[in-house]
Amino acid sequence: MATTATTYLANPTVLIGAVDVTAMCSGATLTVGFDSLESTSFGDSGHLYVKGLQSVSVELTMFNFFGAGSAEATLFAAAGTGTTTLVISPAGASESATNPEYTITNAMMAMFTPINGAVGELSTVTASFTGGTFARDITP
Repeated sequence: MATTATTYLANPTVLIGAVDVTAMCSGATLTVGFDSLESTSFGDSGHLYVKGLQSVSVELTMFNFFGAGSAEATLFAAAGTGTTTLVISPAGASESATNPEYTITNAMMAMFTPINGAVGELSTVTASFTGGTFARDITP
């Protein structure tokens, strides 16, 4: 049984460019890491790897609506540009060791589904961003 603190995501913040989409989001997944580059040479008894380029992906689930400042308008403006900046933190806008802020620059959203829904259901849209670089900030 885990005895360490866990995080309950009750108040994350999500920005796409300068647009705060926090109130439109119902889910966010941020995956960061590095490419593994094999550096195994003759005589090694196992595979060896070194850190390569940063790897980042973001998936947002948003309630869809239309009009100025809407989820659809924000995502439409970001589609295909490869220059999108995303800012995500787990618990509000004040960075700290317990609330790191991740800034992803030059992310690419190749496509999205602007119309998605069925009778009696809220329309949602999933936006998947890949690429770019990430930075983690914990300074208040």
